Amino acid sequence: MRICLSLLRQFVFWILIFALTRLVFLIYYYPSIKIEGVSFYELISTFWYALPVDISTASYILVLPFIILLVQSIFPIKWINYLNYIYTAIVLLTYLLITVTELGIYEEWKTKLSYKALHYLSNPSEVYNSASTKTFFVLILLLLFQFAVGFYFYKKYLYLPIQKHNRNILLSLIFGITIPGVLFLGIRGGFKEIPINQSKSYFSTHNILNLAAINSGYSFLKSSIDNFEFREKNPFNFLDQDEAIEIVDNLHKVEKDTTIYILNTKRPNIVLLILESWSADVIESISGDTGITPCFKQLEQDGILFTNIYVTGNRSDQAMVSIFGGFPATPIVSLSHNPDKISKLPSLIKILNKEGYNTSFYFGGQLIYGGIKSYLMVNGFDRIKEVYDFDKDLPRGKLGIHDEFILNEQLFDLKSESEPFLSTVFTLSSHSPYDQPKSETLNFADTENDFLNSVYYTDNCLCKYFEEARSQPWYSNTLFIIVADHSHGSHKNWSVLSKEYRRIPLLFMGDVVNEEFKGQKINRISSQNDIPATLLQQLELDNSEFYWSRDLFNPYSPEFAYFEATEGVGWVSHDGYFVYHRKLNDYFAIEILPGKEDKVLKEGKAYLQVVFQQFLDL
Repeated sequence: MRICLSLLRQFVFWILIFALTRLVFLIYYYPSIKIEGVSFYELISTFWYALPVDISTASYILVLPFIILLVQSIFPIKWINYLNYIYTAIVLLTYLLITVTELGIYEEWKTKLSYKALHYLSNPSEVYNSASTKTFFVLILLLLFQFAVGFYFYKKYLYLPIQKHNRNILLSLIFGITIPGVLFLGIRGGFKEIPINQSKSYFSTHNILNLAAINSGYSFLKSSIDNFEFREKNPFNFLDQDEAIEIVDNLHKVEKDTTIYILNTKRPNIVLLILESWSADVIESISGDTGITPCFKQLEQDGILFTNIYVTGNRSDQAMVSIFGGFPATPIVSLSHNPDKISKLPSLIKILNKEGYNTSFYFGGQLIYGGIKSYLMVNGFDRIKEVYDFDKDLPRGKLGIHDEFILNEQLFDLKSESEPFLSTVFTLSSHSPYDQPKSETLNFADTENDFLNSVYYTDNCLCKYFEEARSQPWYSNTLFIIVADHSHGSHKNWSVLSKEYRRIPLLFMGDVVNEEFKGQKINRISSQNDIPATLLQQLELDNSEFYWSRDLFNPYSPEFAYFEATEGVGWVSHDGYFVYHRKLNDYFAIEILPGKEDKVLKEGKAYLQVVFQQFLDL
């Protein structure tokens, strides 16, 4: 009887731990939950909908304690009790580490901790710098406190050690026969034909509640298993492969191979400004409010603004692959973490190097994060400068050197740069912890004010940058391309899986843009990975290698946008849009014109299937 009670108490312990860490998450992010208008009943429902997967997770964890207890019931050796203590301590610490890490990453990533995230977390200093010092130490203390209290409670009140006088062979036999079946049913979620999965926890239109309900340990384990499985097989095989390829080929067919040439020269200098986290919601001309980026508003008058551009991914390293390689982001894994595959993709930089361009890349932080540095180096930049390559006295925050000083460094170097050149600056001040050096000016919302003020700061830096750049002799022969690396949560509180969240600005501007085009806005549905084909076409260079990239100035280019949605695909076209989750086999969003459902769904799913297969085949 004692061994059954011991296992039952351990089960109760894990259910309580899951509930308490979930409660911590909901309290920690209560300001965001409140803004979304979540009712108290729906908030409490999180714990109910979480229970089935919590039971499954606890059943997984209890497999080893069951074996330990079974051995003890036959051979009641006292030291075996310590095996249970050690095992529980290791699992508890691991689980709490996962949940505390999720507390830290949710604000930026709006997702659960996954295997893919380990690539980013492999650089602890960058993770530390991305959070405020206060937040970092609060999370560390929370981890230690939860572990100390949790393990003390387990050992003091719940665990029942097995002693010699507890031995009962008959009961041990019954225990050894019945409990495996009980644990098996707990793991698979009962007798139903289809075993339990994470979709069981999804219940709300507020995704933050769904993510809170999903058991963090279960989610991370499933993500890790999937990561190893996909290396042998494409997890996104929705259609026959030949049919999928045909659909994607048709998507890229251009009725007429032509373009509108917007430049007054074929060999301009090119300055690419990649703005950290700038979403469309900070641009007044797209979907933003007045006053967030007034300088950008002025720059629009000197060029062409694309108002319906979507990012293919939600991380900076994914953006680099799209911007320079024209390759869409993939779910589960990032291409920049696979150096062996990078060299097999086309490269905008390598093409420009061959054309005599001097190429450079500037960043005020550490480029090792997300594998960005390896990607840039394989792509052949002549000069790459990161935080370690600048004067140590340059003012900086936790993440790196403030934007105004990095922009000045690039301008200084360009004074002696041979033309033509392509020079890139990747900003960072609008990345958390938003410790930019100016005081707060904007007050749009409680949860994103720091972000909005950091964008306002970078926008102000752009004003000063262009004021100085216009006095340089190379300015009149330079095309400026301004684009965001990815989007960010804003005061408009879009879901991270919505198309509105994934929308960003793209601006082509400068004296090399013909006057007739300046001030124009183009609303065609396009993607960040269309930049390489568009730029090369303007330079009258071959862009045929860039299969996934389209010429934005060809009026006949098809209009659609794809983005990876963590475990699925987001798809936007004139016929409608949808966001599909593979594991759940469900749609987070679907708005498609009547009669177009089959066509639109096949297009989006085929696109992901083919692009992921190409990733595997590289």
